[in-house]
Amino acid sequence: MGVKKFIKSVKKFLNLGDSVAEGKKKSLKELLKQLVRRKRSLKKQLELELEKKQKRALKEELEIVSIEIKKGKAILYKLYAKQK
Repeated sequence: MGVKKFIKSVKKFLNLGDSVAEGKKKSLKELLKQLVRRKRSLKKQLELELEKKQKRALKEELEIVSIEIKKGKAILYKLYAKQK
């Protein structure tokens, strides 16, 4: 998956508005920060006593966010590797 396509899909998933068009690395770093923030907030919400349906939905979203973080880090690593 290309960098632009990844950023676009994650922004759509997180319902994020369009940010200023920056370089690929900078955009990806900012997106990863937002994903990490989302992951922390999901973990905090899971600690609360919720209904089973809500917990299941939060766990699924947490899993998706974790996967997106891994993908983003891999893409960022590739971008830095190309630079050298």
